[in-house]
Amino acid sequence: MSRPEERLVLAEHPIPEVPPEDHDEARLARRERLRLLARSKTFLAGAFLVGVFVFCAIFGPSVVPYDPFGAPTDLLAKLQPPSSEHYFGTDQLGRDVFSRVVVGARDILVVALAATLLGAALGASLGLVTGYFRGVVDEVLMRIVDAFLAIPLVILATVALVALGPSRGALIVVIGIVFAPIIARTVRAAVLSERELEYVEAAKLRNERAPYIMFAEILPNVTGPIVVEFTVRLGYAIFAIATLTFLGFGVQPPSPDWGLQIKENYVILNGGYWWPTFFPALAIAALVVGVNLIADGLTQAFER
Repeated sequence: MSRPEERLVLAEHPIPEVPPEDHDEARLARRERLRLLARSKTFLAGAFLVGVFVFCAIFGPSVVPYDPFGAPTDLLAKLQPPSSEHYFGTDQLGRDVFSRVVVGARDILVVALAATLLGAALGASLGLVTGYFRGVVDEVLMRIVDAFLAIPLVILATVALVALGPSRGALIVVIGIVFAPIIARTVRAAVLSERELEYVEAAKLRNERAPYIMFAEILPNVTGPIVVEFTVRLGYAIFAIATLTFLGFGVQPPSPDWGLQIKENYVILNGGYWWPTFFPALAIAALVVGVNLIADGLTQAFER
């Protein structure tokens, strides 16, 4: 477009100015959300639970009383019940269950976080594209998304992991791709509302390119739904990883992963040896509850 024509277009369609007050309101809204989170008992309880497991993941190998990978040479150490010497008892190989549960937090947190981050990045990008362009692009991509969502997560992930082989990397990629369509639907709904607002029209009149408008203009205004969806999916990822590991498609031995511990010891439940299975299962439940409490607190803060 030549300069005179550009000036004519701008004269006919003046670019709406963003008042300075809007920036102040956005800053105040962020501060208010932080205040709500700081006063939310739900969020704080969840943050405490997750914080305990994050501490275990980072410092666990340095603070546990026994080697979580090795077994003692004393054969009598096998399947000892919880005691002052072994807080959570020992498993079939004589390994300290408490040490394995503490150190096992690292594997499940790293894999779950990486998979959810991948899913959030793919899903947010897909949601921005479909919500912004709409039309044929939206129809084609969303039909593909619907096809993915029609297949149960565990079945889809299992089939993919059979083809790729069990490994941490494959687990991260598969769960991330499975979560992407779910996150995309949430982001798309938010983008459909934002694309009609004045600041998007102003960017179009400035002849900004579509990628800039989507990622620099719209994305910062839909971070709330993305953050909430990320936290919700993180809880699902923890369960999915534990389930797939239990089925033999996730983290492999000799990792002290919680799902793997359950897989290795559930066969002795009938013999009355409950502790090698109970404590890893309790850790999974506590971590998921903590993540869900954080998600509830974030939802309440962003909806106000």
